[in-house]
Amino acid sequence: MEARNIDLQGKLIVFEGIDFTGKSTQVELLANYLRKNNLTVTTTHEPGGTLLGEKLRKIILSRRNDELLPFSELLLLITSRAQLCSEIIEPALHMGHVVISSRYRFSSVAYQGYGRGIDLGLVEHLNNAATQNRAADITFLIDLQAELAVERKPKKHDRIEKEDLLFYRRVRQGYLKLAHNNPRVKIIDGAMSVERIARTVIDRLNQ
Repeated sequence: MEARNIDLQGKLIVFEGIDFTGKSTQVELLANYLRKNNLTVTTTHEPGGTLLGEKLRKIILSRRNDELLPFSELLLLITSRAQLCSEIIEPALHMGHVVISSRYRFSSVAYQGYGRGIDLGLVEHLNNAATQNRAADITFLIDLQAELAVERKPKKHDRIEKEDLLFYRRVRQGYLKLAHNNPRVKIIDGAMSVERIARTVIDRLNQ
C-alpha cells in the first residue's frame, strides 16, 4: 500500500483492547510499515518496557500472586507506566520518533477502573501523574466481543488473563465508553483478519 504524507513525527500511537485481540502484532506491523516509509519508530508495551517495568510485569502477571489486591495491582501498573514514560516514551518523542505502544493509559481505566471497580477519578489522577498528562495522539481500539476474546484464551494464561467472561465484558464496555465521542480514538473491528486490521489501521492514518 502506498504511503501518503503522514505527519507522525513526535507522535504517540497506542493500540488498546481487551486481551487476545492481537495488539502486539499490530504494533509490529505498523512499525514496519512506517519504517519502510522513512520514519524513525520506537515500539514498546505495557506493563514493562523498561528494566524495572519488566520486573513489575512479572509480579503483576504471575499466577503465584493471586492475593494481589486490585489497588496494589493498579499501583504497580502505574509505577511501570511512570518509568516507561520517563525512560522511553518522552525521550523518543522529543527526538521526533513515532512511538507505538501496546497499551497505555486507557488500559488502567478499563481494567482496574471498569473491570476491578476502582474509582475512575483516582485512576485518571494517577494516570496524569505517571504520564505528566501525556495523552496518546492516536489510539486504535481493537474491539472484540468478550465472548470471542475468551474463546481465544490459550491454555497457559497469566493472572489477569484467567479472569472470567463477566470481567471481560466490563472491560470492553469501559473501552467503548472511553472511545465514545473521542476524536483521538479509532475503533477497529477485532473480528477481522490480522492483515485486514493492519490495512484498516493504515487507511485510518492516511485519512
